Amino acid sequence: MLTAFGPDAMPLLAGLIGLMIGSFLNVVIHRLPMMMEQQWAKECAEFSGQVADRAAQPNDVANAASEFAPVISLSLPRSRCPHCGHPIAWHENIPVVSYLFLRGRCSTCGVGISLRYPLVELVTAALFYFCVARWGASFTALIWCGFSATVVTLAMIDWDTTLLPDDITLPLVWSGLIAAALHWNTGISLSDALWGAVGGYLSLWVVYWGFKLVTGKEGMGYGDFKLFAALGAWFGWTALVPIILMASVLGALVGVVLKWLSKLHDGGYLPFGPFLAIAGLTALFFGPQSILRWVGLSL
Repeated sequence: MLTAFGPDAMPLLAGLIGLMIGSFLNVVIHRLPMMMEQQWAKECAEFSGQVADRAAQPNDVANAASEFAPVISLSLPRSRCPHCGHPIAWHENIPVVSYLFLRGRCSTCGVGISLRYPLVELVTAALFYFCVARWGASFTALIWCGFSATVVTLAMIDWDTTLLPDDITLPLVWSGLIAAALHWNTGISLSDALWGAVGGYLSLWVVYWGFKLVTGKEGMGYGDFKLFAALGAWFGWTALVPIILMASVLGALVGVVLKWLSKLHDGGYLPFGPFLAIAGLTALFFGPQSILRWVGLSL
């Protein structure tokens, strides 16, 4: 693949592509939850009969149609400053470079732009660089780049909204199984991936229902089951213990700090998905068994 580039240049090229992908991920992170909420509102209105009631009134037919039209997508409307509505020009949308040139502020109103945007771009670039540096220009590198971008997206959406969209988690599960079946994910057999997905889902499902039966409360969402199933599909069933161990420890530590700072989500919730994502990326960099060695539980 891409033999015109030397082996030393390939990771750098992958990093540049990662910057551009990271810019797109920022759009997905921001807009996909809005698209989901818009779809839910439309479905609720249709279920309650509001659409039918409105359609029965001739003067309101156009209003009913426009109210529930899909006005938000990943491509439309054009990106704008959320404070002043200034349309983002192409030269203001160059990954990282534009942020530095604008000094982290809108060119029109001067309101600060979140540092998270360039950080997502840089993290994605670093992950792409790592994957190609490790596996070369291969299908293995390509699938792990896709895995990395997907996990970053899920982590940020869950942190913002406590949602893990099925539109992302389910394809991540299936792609892990397909990668194993095609032998693109070296070292993971289809059997390992399949039981990893099954074990990942069922383990958190059991914890969820056990906690709910004891306390009457929901300790996590079904999206966490699916994300853990996806990590099992990508890393195999033997990786489940180190990944959940690391995610749980990180979640507990961050939860204590945020509770002390009074920064928890409304209701005192802390999304678990970002910590599963961090544990998954750690397993990608160092291997799942390295996590166990760090805590003295190596098998």
